[in-house]
Amino acid sequence: MTKICYKNKDFLNKEMLYVMEWKFKTGPDYLATGFRKFLSTGAPFPEGATVHGRYHAPGSAKGWIVVETENISALYEHAAEWGELLEWETTPVLTDDQASEVASKLFA
Repeated sequence: MTKICYKNKDFLNKEMLYVMEWKFKTGPDYLATGFRKFLSTGAPFPEGATVHGRYHAPGSAKGWIVVETENISALYEHAAEWGELLEWETTPVLTDDQASEVASKLFA
């Protein structure tokens, strides 16, 4: 196993935005079971994460959750809780202001 060492671990404890894309696995009853679970629980996120929005594609077989957290383990926990029903792709994202700051350093 390869061990990665970072000289600056400050990035580990910074509030960051993530987009978590979900889609139901294919197969019998995943969709119905998933919606029953969602309707009965509300799909709460673990403590330490702020959900800015949940978005459902028409037909609701896939969607997105925008989450802000410094605790990436909360994302892992939520995805694992739904892992038997959903496939996940999680992407860290920047706001326009954050991206502009970086772009101005490189291209201004």
